[in-house]
Amino acid sequence: MTAEPHLYRLPAALPLENGAVLPHAQLAYHTYGTLNAARDNVVWVCHALTANSDVLAWWPGLFGTGCYFNPEEHFIVCANILGSCYGSTGPLSPHPDTETPWFQAFPLLTIRDLVAAHEQLRRHLGIERIHTLIGGSMGGQQALEWAVQQPTLFENLVVLATNARHSPWGIAFNEAQRLAIFADDTYYAATPDGGAAGMRAARATALLSYRSYGAYQQTQAEPTDDQLTDFRASAYQQYQGDKLVARFNAYTYVALSRTMDTHHLGRGRGGELAPVLAGIQARTLVVSISSDVLFPPAEQRLLARHIPGAMYAEMESGFGHDGFLIETAQITHFLERFFARAFV
Repeated sequence: MTAEPHLYRLPAALPLENGAVLPHAQLAYHTYGTLNAARDNVVWVCHALTANSDVLAWWPGLFGTGCYFNPEEHFIVCANILGSCYGSTGPLSPHPDTETPWFQAFPLLTIRDLVAAHEQLRRHLGIERIHTLIGGSMGGQQALEWAVQQPTLFENLVVLATNARHSPWGIAFNEAQRLAIFADDTYYAATPDGGAAGMRAARATALLSYRSYGAYQQTQAEPTDDQLTDFRASAYQQYQGDKLVARFNAYTYVALSRTMDTHHLGRGRGGELAPVLAGIQARTLVVSISSDVLFPPAEQRLLARHIPGAMYAEMESGFGHDGFLIETAQITHFLERFFARAFV
């Protein structure tokens, strides 16, 4: 990360949606820029599954000096979600009763629990109005839930490659990854690096849902026709698994994938998504990715159809779901049109 995050300890135990409580929770967060005199330049970023609060590091080209969202103009806030391992309370944090990590005993968090923590941080920072709330994938799920809960808080809402309810397809991908972790006996040893081999395999599985056939054909095809072993695509899967093992842990991966599975805007609100989405008051831009197999464009079209006045844009990209992190030039173009009110 480019700078050490700030830490905010919640003043009381956090009541969770499932009836449990999370005691002594803290959030790690980054801010960039300065809140202006009118206090109307806040851009709040909700991050995805394995990201952190340092948005300038993981969303370059969209956030940073010279980018569309820049600290010279905006006051940018990004909080590491509860359950993660980048400074916020998660499975490797000490349990208050034992002073040893929670590991598998960490309580189930829902997307609504993550939003409840964001809301407490917002109040702590004295932010009364958010100009733009933005998030992709799991970050978009948080942004939508927050916009439903606090319809007058946000002026603009930008969600990318996300949905109103996590799909059976998405849950199945997450379960396949968890099964890989559970097949690693070291996961049950409850040590900080437990389940690492399983998570390596899980990440390789996940990557197939984040990318596309075309992306692999373009970047991982063999340069010659005589290859029998040691394929580039095989090495790439191993490399991506190793990268995640070096910066994440299996207990957090299990916990946060379960959190993603809970996403359902209609739960406890009558079940139907359309009337819930109709309650969003923020001016909204919904962005999809043509080759996204994990959050296909149909899910974003549903959002745009039911959020009042929402504008819809589809990126042409071969990168699949990861396009929301990669195709920053296209996203910038859509944002420019959105804020110029140039969508038809």
